Amino acid sequence: MSRMSLRTSAHPSDLLTLLREREPLVQCITNAVVTGFTANVLLALGASPAMVDIPGEAGGFARIASGLLVNLGTPTGEQRDAAREAVAAAAEAAVPWVLDPVAVGALPVRTALARELLLHKPTIVRGNASEILALAGAGAGGRGVDATDSAEAAEEAARGLALLTGGAVAVSGPVDLVTDGTTVVRVANGHALLTRVTGGGCALGAVMAAFAGAATATAIATSPGSGPDTDGPAHASRALDAAVAASSVYGIAAEHAARSAAGPGSFAVGLLDALAALDAPAVRAEARLS
Repeated sequence: MSRMSLRTSAHPSDLLTLLREREPLVQCITNAVVTGFTANVLLALGASPAMVDIPGEAGGFARIASGLLVNLGTPTGEQRDAAREAVAAAAEAAVPWVLDPVAVGALPVRTALARELLLHKPTIVRGNASEILALAGAGAGGRGVDATDSAEAAEEAARGLALLTGGAVAVSGPVDLVTDGTTVVRVANGHALLTRVTGGGCALGAVMAAFAGAATATAIATSPGSGPDTDGPAHASRALDAAVAASSVYGIAAEHAARSAAGPGSFAVGLLDALAALDAPAVRAEARLS
């Protein structure tokens, strides 16, 4: 099913075209395990990665970035300070940002930081079902980075978080669930090999930041002088559009890559090639949204 919800204003295919035109600059404060893969995913998609993640630089760069990703996979003390600095600057400069609360719940340092950063109202929160439940205070987390809950089980928690932040929440699973607190869109694109590659999920957060950055840049261009709103229905709609577009485009590319993959290694390389080759007509034809 490819018909979009009434509250969703743009199809992922149109947003992919927009992203390629805008070439958004995406600042990534992400975990050490996935930095290179995340940068390559952004480049393949058509965005520009910047791994600026130290205090004294993170805030200044966030002001000029198109979008920001904060991923809590390996939250060293320096990265925690950089995240606080970048998020504050992004909020002041109306730069959209994505929070990926990796493995929150059972691990106290990152859980406290995620809840602190949540007060700055991320544009998009992206995580698996157990992470979303834990962030909402409705669960204890999963098994490290692995979910022990289903996306459907996290729907109520995701809706509540979206209403709290005024943005969107994306819950990863065999069928992704994306909501702005009112509308729920399910994205059925993707492939199980994504779970066999380090960074397969984390890179999706960066892709969401890229789509959010492209959408916000367009809002600025169409409303010169006033800038985009950072609260209210229009903001939530852009966040929902960006999260849905990222989930579907990334999922379709994974499906394409899996067709010729012999296993996780060739799949990881193939995913980059598939992202680079993917075009708007393919996304329009293959996005499975309901």
